[in-house]
Amino acid sequence: QVQLVESGGGYVQAGGSLRLSCAASGGTFGRLARGWFRQAPGKEREFVASISRSGDSTDIADSVKGRFTISRDSAEDTVHLQMNSLKPEDTAVYYCAASFVLSRRAVTYVYWGQGTQVTVSS
Repeated sequence: QVQLVESGGGYVQAGGSLRLSCAASGGTFGRLARGWFRQAPGKEREFVASISRSGDSTDIADSVKGRFTISRDSAEDTVHLQMNSLKPEDTAVYYCAASFVLSRRAVTYVYWGQGTQVTVSS
């Protein structure tokens, strides 16, 4: 069973930065593709970014492109989401997830972390 643990959420003013991390442990499938999703109160969960097993391919949602980047530390199998120029509309619970394929669709992700809150004040 793969376990994902997010860290790095918090409170920041608009224009600020945060770096989320997602550490993986357990499982017997080797490295999996990883994604970040977010869910704001009263809204559906939405795709933010994903990265392939090797780290060579990434996909970023248009809403955060140019502000967020996703990277992978292969040695520790930790994925990071660097969030710059944060806006109040980025406020949400951010979830890390793992999938066998690189995808934007939440249904393709089989393992999920518990989520970490990001709050951006105006």
